[in-house]
Amino acid sequence: MEREKERPMGGPAGARPDGQAGGPGPEEGLKALSESMEAAAPSAAANFLAQDPELVQDFLVEAREHLSKIEACLLEIEQRTHTKETLHAAFRSFHTIKGLAGFLDYQVIQRVAHETETLLDLARNGQLELRPQTVDVILAAGDYLALWLNAIEAAASGRAVAEPPPPDELIARVQAAASGGAPGAEADAEKLIPFDELAPAAGGRAEAGEAAVRPEARAAAGGDAALVKVDTAKLEYLVDMVGELVIAQTMLRHNPELGQVKSPRLQRDLSHLARVTGEVQKTAMAMRMVPVGQLFRRMTRLVRDLARKSGKQAELELYGEDVELDRTIVEELHDPLVHMLRNSMDHGIEPPAEREAKGKPAAGRIRLKAAHQAGMIVIEISDDGRGLDRERIFRKAVERGLVAADARLSDHEVYHLIFEPGFSTAEQVTDVSGRGVGMDVVRKHINKLRGRIEIVSTSGAGTTFLLKVPLTLAIIDGLIVAAGGERFIVPIFAVREMFKASPEQVFTVEGKGEMVMVRGRLLPLVRLAERLGVEGRSREVSDGLVIVGESGSRVFCLLVDELAGKQEVVIKSLGPAFREARGFAGGAILGDGRVGLILDLSAIAGETGAVVRG
Repeated sequence: MEREKERPMGGPAGARPDGQAGGPGPEEGLKALSESMEAAAPSAAANFLAQDPELVQDFLVEAREHLSKIEACLLEIEQRTHTKETLHAAFRSFHTIKGLAGFLDYQVIQRVAHETETLLDLARNGQLELRPQTVDVILAAGDYLALWLNAIEAAASGRAVAEPPPPDELIARVQAAASGGAPGAEADAEKLIPFDELAPAAGGRAEAGEAAVRPEARAAAGGDAALVKVDTAKLEYLVDMVGELVIAQTMLRHNPELGQVKSPRLQRDLSHLARVTGEVQKTAMAMRMVPVGQLFRRMTRLVRDLARKSGKQAELELYGEDVELDRTIVEELHDPLVHMLRNSMDHGIEPPAEREAKGKPAAGRIRLKAAHQAGMIVIEISDDGRGLDRERIFRKAVERGLVAADARLSDHEVYHLIFEPGFSTAEQVTDVSGRGVGMDVVRKHINKLRGRIEIVSTSGAGTTFLLKVPLTLAIIDGLIVAAGGERFIVPIFAVREMFKASPEQVFTVEGKGEMVMVRGRLLPLVRLAERLGVEGRSREVSDGLVIVGESGSRVFCLLVDELAGKQEVVIKSLGPAFREARGFAGGAILGDGRVGLILDLSAIAGETGAVVRG
């Protein structure tokens, strides 16, 4: 479906009825959208309910839940793993959306839902067979409704919005499918709306400024309410205040005056406060957690659509859907997963004939798996396709000047070259991949999440990517280090090891500066005090402490004066005044009340570091 040019709903961008700067308010945007719907459906009558932001937000949340259920049911039906109830569930969801839209006089949504409901009614009564082409049409109807939901949400918040096209062509396709005709089968795959345009409506982001909180003890609540709607802003404020409570409790525990008091009762009360504060913190952080399964299920549709467009066959297997992550991390993982699955389908999975010639099943297998590992969450994306071609990657890297032709690189080093900007081994550019943008985006997103990527590949047998990300972005474990008279925090997830170096381990290499021999390998050395412009106490490397850190695909040594301790810290933004300060990822209040700056090792290392993994 072609998309019309983006324009703001409810008047020119930046104009408000009161003459002040800014976009239209919720009421103005919703009123303009109602007028657009009336133009598409002339019989629509003005309905003041459709201009009530609270009713509209409730409609958006419920309608999106039904669209998500519809998509899951249809994919199950297409794979022939469904029961009769699956078809009934899809029918009921369209019927409910029709009723909700009718209540608010969203006539376009009501018309499309009604026609699709009629089609599903024929199928559930045994009068129509749901072929893949018919499923395409029903999915297209769901996609069209999702576009309108996005438009309604944008209008409610006063943002510019791309208004969906008229529904006439889609309704004609639905009616043709219902009458048993061919619903444009050859063009169906081309008419699939790009997955990225539907992302906001698929349920992975916070819906309409609200979050669903799952009470841990349902029995205590009488077992009635499984979900409670909470405004996201209130939830974020609560989490911030709990962070402040943790900081206050830590400062109290490290207060030297209290440390001199030898009262057993006071010590008992402080221990009780620490225990309660810890429980409150865990509960508050749990409220930010959402199952990763909601993101994984969205990828099922992506793989299905890519298979239809490419003529390949592929099945997506999901594991660990109940593993919970910070909702911000789940949102940030969306783009990396999209890019990696696109690459798996385009470069990894072979065409059916080629797979059968190699003795493989015609349908490829792609696996998405989430699991806990050493305090991190590991997202595994694997396929049973061609695997990475080491020689081809190395040859392309030499052509682009990324490595020297005589460079001796391990498999790990070669594989990580695919994350370099603009790198691609594709012979031709397709609408799926080939421009060398996707994997660079993946690395940037994972680095932003303070995570890392590992690759395992076997030629002809497939590739596995392991994305290792923290449970939450709000709290980290950090090493408190001293450089000069200042203290800094090094995130533990970026630390491989630390040790006191002997003079025999330190070398000066021409053109590369100081190097340290670590486990048989020379790694570049960065003196933290010099890099930050402070006066350090360690003149010789052997006088200080060497930390082996990693950033992205680079590993290097960081020299600090001493280790001052370890602490779980609440990350605080440095604010706009220090936005341009390089080398820092944020700040934290330490136990004694002083502020410690959290180091951004990627900026500290710069271009320094050996490209190694494993």
